Amino acid sequence: MNFLDKLTTEVLSHFKPEAAFAHCDIPCGIYDPHQAQIAALTTIRMVQLIEALDSADLSATEKSARLGRYTSAKEEHAELCKHEIRVLWGDYFRPEHVEQNPQLHELVFGAMKIASRVRQEVNADAAQELLARTQEIAEIFWQTKGAGTTKQPSLQGAAGGEIVYPVAS
Repeated sequence: MNFLDKLTTEVLSHFKPEAAFAHCDIPCGIYDPHQAQIAALTTIRMVQLIEALDSADLSATEKSARLGRYTSAKEEHAELCKHEIRVLWGDYFRPEHVEQNPQLHELVFGAMKIASRVRQEVNADAAQELLARTQEIAEIFWQTKGAGTTKQPSLQGAAGGEIVYPVAS
């Protein structure tokens, strides 16, 4: 290692950057509610799989292993849904969006609460409600961007459900 390399290494050792965790906070202007909807659909499917374990012809060990995996995925995706909605709420939606959509605050607040319930319980109704609230948020999001929306089947097998997509106005 030459002198310049040693000097650079020494200087840089005193200026270590800290890790930053955020959507981006630049702001980048790239937001999309799609991942929140997919996460909500995943919670629906995990609840279906958990509920099906009762009648599954599996050993107790295999049922236990699957229950752990399904529960972990359900909780992870409920939290991911919350994260994606928090990013939209904190970084994208502005006061004029709330003025135009006065239900938005309660909708986001309710989505956060129901996502927590989805994490805590094996509750198909709660998971469906999370998807419905996420879809409403997606519709408002796209409306604020001047786009219409359409609901299309998710084509995600047994989970069913629909996804809100933007349509150019």
